[in-house]
Amino acid sequence: MKLIEAHVTNFRSAEDSESFSLENITCLVGKNEAGKSAILLALAALNPHPSTPVVFDKERDYPRRHLTAYSQRHKGEEAIAIQTKWKLTDEEIGDVRDVLGDKALKSPVIEISRRYNSKPEWKFEIDNKKAVAHLLNGRDFNPEQLAGLKGADDLSDLAAKIATIPELTEDQTALLKWIKPHASFHALMYSILETYFPKFMYFSNYDRMDGAVRLDFLKTWKSNNEIFKDENSGARLFMEFLEYAGVPLDEILTVGTYETFNAKLQAASNNITDQILEFWTQNPDLSVVVTIDPARPQDKPPLNENIIGRARIYNALHRVDTPFSERSAGFVWFFSFLVKFAQVKDDATPVVLLLDEPGLTLHGKAQGDLLRYFEEKLAPYHQIVYSTHSPFMVAPDKLTAVRVVEDQVELKGTRRVPLGTKVREDILTRDPDTLFPLQGALGYEITQSLFIGKHTLLVEGASDILYLQALSSALKARKRTGLDTRWTMCPAGGIGNVRAFVSLFGGNKLDIAVLADQTKQDTKKIEELRKSEILRAGKVFTIADFTGKAESDIEDLFEIGLFAEIVNEAYTLPAKYQLTGSTLDKADTGTVRLVKKAEAAFKVLPEPLPIFDHFTPSAWLIRNLATLEATTQSVNETLDRAEKLFASVNSAIQAD
Repeated sequence: MKLIEAHVTNFRSAEDSESFSLENITCLVGKNEAGKSAILLALAALNPHPSTPVVFDKERDYPRRHLTAYSQRHKGEEAIAIQTKWKLTDEEIGDVRDVLGDKALKSPVIEISRRYNSKPEWKFEIDNKKAVAHLLNGRDFNPEQLAGLKGADDLSDLAAKIATIPELTEDQTALLKWIKPHASFHALMYSILETYFPKFMYFSNYDRMDGAVRLDFLKTWKSNNEIFKDENSGARLFMEFLEYAGVPLDEILTVGTYETFNAKLQAASNNITDQILEFWTQNPDLSVVVTIDPARPQDKPPLNENIIGRARIYNALHRVDTPFSERSAGFVWFFSFLVKFAQVKDDATPVVLLLDEPGLTLHGKAQGDLLRYFEEKLAPYHQIVYSTHSPFMVAPDKLTAVRVVEDQVELKGTRRVPLGTKVREDILTRDPDTLFPLQGALGYEITQSLFIGKHTLLVEGASDILYLQALSSALKARKRTGLDTRWTMCPAGGIGNVRAFVSLFGGNKLDIAVLADQTKQDTKKIEELRKSEILRAGKVFTIADFTGKAESDIEDLFEIGLFAEIVNEAYTLPAKYQLTGSTLDKADTGTVRLVKKAEAAFKVLPEPLPIFDHFTPSAWLIRNLATLEATTQSVNETLDRAEKLFASVNSAIQAD
């Protein structure tokens, strides 16, 4: 059974969440206090896992402002708190067909809901007439008997009708005996499918394993059923670790020596350590050690008596071990999480995992590891619904699985009236705070996707990329040297941003080179960058290296007359205002930079002629590459300069 839709009502802030669909991994995104936990807890109470026995409590969970009107609002019935829809698998449908035939089940989608103070309620779409016909087929009833029996509208009615037939055959008697325990087709369907109904296991960010516990306390809490109290959640996780290790609590407390189960503890510790090292990339030198030892009388109470179970973390780099409780909150949570779900994979009962703010204390990179753990280790076996407000816990390539959770209000005049928690499938919410994790996830993904190549050439801006592409294309068309296709060009926004770029993305093991404009103001920055160790030697180039000018932008690779032609065409300048190499040069004699000369030339043009910008000429050129096919002197000299640039930049590429 796969959970495909949910609808929470009359539960805490979720007075009516509205229906929302669910995927194999569903992410609930929302602000603090939006009601994400309420949605997860309502789901958890539908069919709670024994380790997380969440229940609906009317006084605690029913929306408080309506509690006194409970009976009036629900007309003597208990309020519905959760409604769900499930899609049956092929195996489950096959089980139904084996009993009721191919045509009895009208839909593979069933509904399960739960009210306060009641058990789950199942709803199926069954064609009773076709189910009856299937059960009667091949039972040797005569035509007259069949005519009467096919009028039965349910199993109890069918049983009553069969019982009136004298002298039943052995097969007919067996059918009657089989039918009697089932009061209805609904009850029969339930008996077929109930074993497939998943349990819901709820795990919050605050569930963390204790680093040391008294085993006699564990025994008492377990026998008194107090182990499931919130204040004992850390001890419960330790007990679950012991069970995972194959040394249950009762065995530890009754055996005279502990060498055997200590070996099992080591094996379990190694298993958990291996899982941590696979998905905890923050520190590869850690390992987990769990021991069972007699208490030391000088330890702090209550750990100074009886037998104590301890978890410690050994750091191979520093060759020291520390108490579990003294590790970072993120590591303690991650370890506790792995312990919690170490046994779930092999659980005979299907489990839906409900994770409330998982990995809240983890570093952003570790949150990415956690998402990978969800995808690789849990999702193949379990559905997962988790809540977050961290951008690193939102998979940017799976935004269709994101549901936005908001606590909405309605303005009636000057009065704010609560509408309660709503869950929306479309993520086009108007609340920027709610959208922030999605914006952050998308922004991070887009930023990363800019650097898809192993070899990255940083340039000033988008116009540089277009000019270099045009020049490279023209050279390659002439069988000359263009830019190596292994380079991925990326705009850095200026020489001042290079350090930040390399610091942020150098960890991606990129081969980075820089091609910068050079002005008088940039000279010092460029020299400092060349002397620094942030880039490998020979990785910083300037346009001035190839133009022979003291200052140069990307546009200075072009002969002045050719650049004037490109500008004229890009802006469709009238004949009387068109530029030539001579007029462009004279527009500003105080600079050698063609960009500055062009800006000066445009300043004297009458309105409504456009203002010059860097991008427009480059965009025109990339659409009109035939301009560089000419064999004029200006084109040839331009391409000669560009070829020298490409040859130098290509020589700096790091060997694959």
